[in-house]
Amino acid sequence: MEPIIMEQYFTCIGKGHGAPCLPATRKQWERLRREPWLAEMCARIEKGDEELKHKLPVWTPSCAEFRDNHRAAADALKPLNRLMMDFDEKGHTDEIVSALNVKHETLKSSGIVVLMIEESARRGTHVLVELPAGMDAETAQKLMKEATGFEPDVKVKGYDRCIYMVPEDHTKYVSDKLFEVTELVSVMTPTTPAPKAVEVVEEQKEKKYPSDFKGIDYTSIISEYWRRIGGEPTEGERNDKLHQLAANLRAICDNSEDWLLEVMPRYGLKEQEMRSIVHSACKEPTKGSRLMKQIVSALEVGIPSDEAEDAEAVEKETGVKVNVKALPIGLKESLVGVPVSMHMPVLCGVMPIAGAYADQVEVEYCDGNRQHLGLMAIIRGEQASNKSVVKNAVDVWKRQFDDEDALARKREEEWKERKKGRKANEKAPDDPKVLIRMVPVTVSCSTLLKRFKNAQGHTLYSFGEELDTLRKTNGAGSWSSKYDIYRLSFDLGEWGQDYNSDQAESGVVKVAYNWTMLGTNGAMRKCFKSDNIENGLSSRILVAEMPDSSFSKMPKFGRRSAEDEARIQEAVTRLRSFSGLVDTPRLRKTIEEWVEQKRVEAAKDIDHVKDIYRKRAAVIGFRCGVIFHLLTGCSKESKACLDFATMMAEYCLQQQIAAFGEALQSQYVDAQDECQRYGANHSVFDQLAPVFTVDDLRALKRGFCSDVSLRKIISRWMRDGWIEKTDQKHWGKTKIDKA
Repeated sequence: MEPIIMEQYFTCIGKGHGAPCLPATRKQWERLRREPWLAEMCARIEKGDEELKHKLPVWTPSCAEFRDNHRAAADALKPLNRLMMDFDEKGHTDEIVSALNVKHETLKSSGIVVLMIEESARRGTHVLVELPAGMDAETAQKLMKEATGFEPDVKVKGYDRCIYMVPEDHTKYVSDKLFEVTELVSVMTPTTPAPKAVEVVEEQKEKKYPSDFKGIDYTSIISEYWRRIGGEPTEGERNDKLHQLAANLRAICDNSEDWLLEVMPRYGLKEQEMRSIVHSACKEPTKGSRLMKQIVSALEVGIPSDEAEDAEAVEKETGVKVNVKALPIGLKESLVGVPVSMHMPVLCGVMPIAGAYADQVEVEYCDGNRQHLGLMAIIRGEQASNKSVVKNAVDVWKRQFDDEDALARKREEEWKERKKGRKANEKAPDDPKVLIRMVPVTVSCSTLLKRFKNAQGHTLYSFGEELDTLRKTNGAGSWSSKYDIYRLSFDLGEWGQDYNSDQAESGVVKVAYNWTMLGTNGAMRKCFKSDNIENGLSSRILVAEMPDSSFSKMPKFGRRSAEDEARIQEAVTRLRSFSGLVDTPRLRKTIEEWVEQKRVEAAKDIDHVKDIYRKRAAVIGFRCGVIFHLLTGCSKESKACLDFATMMAEYCLQQQIAAFGEALQSQYVDAQDECQRYGANHSVFDQLAPVFTVDDLRALKRGFCSDVSLRKIISRWMRDGWIEKTDQKHWGKTKIDKA
């Protein structure tokens, strides 16, 4: 029989696991393997995104065409005498290639022809061979083991065997014979006309049933099911575990066997085997699935269902609710194993380091000015309030910084040793001027200036476990201007120092410095006294409060898997890949509307504190929204991104007011001397009528006082005997000396 050149068809390609396989041309096969999105999918799978594996395109190396495009051995129209051998052990592809080069003649003498060698999505090895007439799969596998020293998967493969598509750079060897197809006449039905070329990513058949339940894709439901029961089935347990899955899944597939067959994964089982499994599962007495209800409930809100009540309580207390399900890569995994009450502190804690990684990005704010992603966060809570949950998340995020800085610090130490050990008349070695981005919070201003000078346009980052340590070192001496540095870093301001000495660092630099600090409420009060509140530093801080742990039960923490940590690293890599201006018009509009809404609220409440803090809370929320947008990889800002930005802005505003509002308000009160009755001009008190209401007082304050402060003023006047309450809404001045 003459070979059929692949330009007509040589294999079948499907959209994903379980999808119909359509005959494809050589050009389609090669084009698909060059798609950038395929390379990105495989990279994510290699890093641990197992769920994505079943969404890869598949191809059938042992069959060129199926009846009605139905991938089943019984429907193989153009089966091929080929066998794809799987070597599941990772990282041995180069060794297998070398072994096959050495044993090439031995294999050739047996009649086996190697057609292709490639690395799988998870860096195992695939070797596609053509078998001589009469050789069975077991014999071929034995010969391959002898040739390579590695044992392939011993399961006999049928014509319906599918292989996940991998990018072109995973291919190690391709024979020209791969693109020639010899028909096996003995097992073929009469030949049908060659099909027209089709797009390989399109399905010819429409699905009969919905692919989601309550908006949740069945693949996500099944993935969560496997996670909860301990993992996907391995060889030897496929039938039992698939039967259990079908018995649970039928509750949300209307007990329909056809529906189940459409959504169930197959793991290489033939159609008839799957029908038998599904039929058996559906024959059992009808009952609901508690596990499936829990899974659906959890996926609907993005958190385990047993934490739903906690989520409602947190929302009631803070005014915000984290939609975990809507979070992008990196942020979602940061909350794995974190109790709901601690979601916001963890998110706030990782935002500054995420912004530091995206330091080559520039964004335009609502006012038309360009900004960088400068962020500073303080996570406050009393002793033993589990602030370490934030540290654990940040530790995963900062691994790339740590690895790079370790090499840089080693170079710097070697330079110091050479400088120290040189002879008196020997020239000092040149400063390597290394880039070190992770600096301790206790770094001196001189060393910090040096790090800024060597930063090469990058943002530095610090993480501090104890805010009190920062306070003590920032008090005097060479650390005394650190608070000014923090303030300037928010808007990429300039800072420097000038010393007439070779021993001290001098210069002027752009300050790009993000940080995350943990600390007690007492330490924060000491850090943010009058100066750091009035000068604007407090409004530049993203504050988060740990939940009150007084007399509460011990919280339960989970652990991130290696896959979760790998996805955080993928998020870091994604943030570092962006540079230049990132335009976010929808985000700008949303934040502009939010800040205007808060202006109106502040004006109605005559709340000067809210009016001050709303402005930079909007900037912080906007920058958090940009980070969210970058992590999604979308061309336009999603609704989830806009919701996240306003949530962060709202939370930031409320936390700033709670942490600093009273102190800021006191400064306004003290500055205007409106609570004291000294001097000839008795201020607001003297301007009030003998009997007055709180509205009269508010009007005289002209918007410079919140209702809380108004009540505080009235309380002081009553304590000092200046006024007395006449009824529920009125106060009257007492008969005291008004001279």
